[in-house]
Amino acid sequence: MRFRILHEIKGRMRIHIFCGQLSCREADILQYGLSIQPSVTMAKVYERSRDAVICYRGERDDVISVLQRFSHKRQWAPDHVWQNSGREVNRYYQDKLVWKTCMRMTGKLFLPASVRAAAVCCRSVRFIWKGVCTLWGGGMGGSVLDGTAIAVSLLRRDMDTAGSVMYLLGIGEILEEWTHKKSVDDLARSMSLNISRVWLLEDGKEVLVDVERVRPGDHVVLRMGNVIPFDGVVVEGNGAVNQSSMTGEALPVPKEKGGYVYAGTVLEEGELRVCVKESSGSNKYEKIVRMIEESEKLKSNAEGKAARLADRLVPYTLLGTAGVYLLTGNASKALSVLMVDFSCALKLAMPVSVLSAIREAGTHGITVKGGTFLEKVSQADTIIFDKTGTLTRARPTVVRVVPFAGESPEELLRIAACLEEHFPHSMARAVVHAASEKGLTHEETHSRVEYIVAHGISSMIDGRKVVIGSYHFVFEDEGCRIPEGLEERFEGLPEEYSHLYLAIEGQLAAVICIEDPLREEAASVVADLRKAGFSKIVMMTGDSQRIASSIASRVGVDEYYSEVLPEEKADFVKKEQAAGRKVIMVGDGINDSPALSAADVGIAISDGAQIAREIADVTVEADNLSGLVTLRSISSGLEGRIRKNYVWIVGINSGLILLGVTGRIQPTTSAMAHNVSTLVIGLNSMKNLLKADGNNV
Repeated sequence: MRFRILHEIKGRMRIHIFCGQLSCREADILQYGLSIQPSVTMAKVYERSRDAVICYRGERDDVISVLQRFSHKRQWAPDHVWQNSGREVNRYYQDKLVWKTCMRMTGKLFLPASVRAAAVCCRSVRFIWKGVCTLWGGGMGGSVLDGTAIAVSLLRRDMDTAGSVMYLLGIGEILEEWTHKKSVDDLARSMSLNISRVWLLEDGKEVLVDVERVRPGDHVVLRMGNVIPFDGVVVEGNGAVNQSSMTGEALPVPKEKGGYVYAGTVLEEGELRVCVKESSGSNKYEKIVRMIEESEKLKSNAEGKAARLADRLVPYTLLGTAGVYLLTGNASKALSVLMVDFSCALKLAMPVSVLSAIREAGTHGITVKGGTFLEKVSQADTIIFDKTGTLTRARPTVVRVVPFAGESPEELLRIAACLEEHFPHSMARAVVHAASEKGLTHEETHSRVEYIVAHGISSMIDGRKVVIGSYHFVFEDEGCRIPEGLEERFEGLPEEYSHLYLAIEGQLAAVICIEDPLREEAASVVADLRKAGFSKIVMMTGDSQRIASSIASRVGVDEYYSEVLPEEKADFVKKEQAAGRKVIMVGDGINDSPALSAADVGIAISDGAQIAREIADVTVEADNLSGLVTLRSISSGLEGRIRKNYVWIVGINSGLILLGVTGRIQPTTSAMAHNVSTLVIGLNSMKNLLKADGNNV
């Protein structure tokens, strides 16, 4: 690739690319190709100017070498990189704004008055017809005021006013549509599948591969708790699939051989082998966009109230216009009232405020699936934490393996990892990671793996039944026993660790001791949440009383509950709601899913189980729990901004009406000031709610 360095300082350079034209797709692929380089920390490509800004670490020669070797023909990038980047959307609306403004200025400067008048009359038909249709349908929206204002201006032969009103209405429509589209696209991208690897069936064996390797016609194996990564047909197995994110169905849908499954849905029960039909990934993104646009979940109560208030104000505006004309006999003063439309500002500012808040949350690593959830976060007074992977680090580590059979600790750890690698849970990842660290590899010699939620795993390895899981599952449900003579060793297990029990053929074979370190920020986050207005902070865990008590005292929660089953977490949420509390549930595992669904707002940790992320209303990045405090601040800031918007809209428009009625300003000025103020309030609503230090603006 040919380029020239325009400007550079240490660690940063701006280049100009020599090519005829840089398409949006080529710009996205170049940006992707640069961003995946180890030495590049940030890359931004500007397709219009054909420039790129690159921040890097290390030697500049490495970056220059990458640029020299780059070729769009050779560079591969996943389809979603360019399909869903949002670059084409931004370019489309930028061109639309420029074109509309140029047409307006060209007409005013070069067209004769008679031609301009004819053009205004032609353009007015759309607005007047829309107002008539609204009235005919029994409605009384802002389109009625727009149509009436334009029609009155035409009857008064005031073409400039009519043209200005239509131009400003058109600009407002473009900005509102652009803001809405961009916010929805940003939200959809953050909600799109983030699945990097999948179990592919090759020569009768399951192989863990990158999703990019999967092609239509391949067979993938899915187990309980997995998000289905591709559209496909079930070729073997039975299961129940939660399709609520795609179809809105509340209950899981049974799937068996011949059934069709959709990307992004969740396998809640069973095991399926699926023949892949669609492997692009864009289908999931498009479905999410459609779901967001059609879903009432995107609408907060504040938006609904603003829309209803806007419609209710229209008749009063019309009555005010008529009243001013009857009292003064002055059509200009009456038209000044008509030009000021409260509903326009209300209907623009409130949705933009909500969508902008969702976008801002996304910049902090927080995915919010609808405005209503932001509103509920600001109203919540109770927050419930799962312990493992939430208050504690999602990276527990295996401290030691205590053997209770003739096999070595390494062999027992290898067997445990063989089973645990199939399931997305922090404890399972700890076992798999420990085996990997010791270089313990294995072949898939086990039969079908059965996962029992919140209990453990059961399978057959080399003809022997193997179970791994909690004490309750291994000893009470499965009836396993401690080998004779080893009771003292069992009683002497270190109490400061969590225990994972492995049994083979009904006898305890090993106890895996796992340390689950507390998050460094957990105590400070709990304290900040209490300052932010939460009156009740609860921790619930399936761990023992001993471990739960230790963690609870260090974190500073108000209440804690140990050895809790998934349904008991959900029951506790419902009990709190019955007492009149607004409840937030924070969790990361499959066993948290019932409580996440039952809560007013379910918040999942981003590296937890896929089913938890899919069911949750909000997802917070796992790196730092302070995202919960940020979420509360954004939701509270949104509530304050909406109140301020009401004050500004009512104040400004009331002032314009007063100035118009007293004859201080003309209808054209009134229309211009109203539309400009509406756009200013709308643009102000797009600003971030938090300052750089994280406090509310």
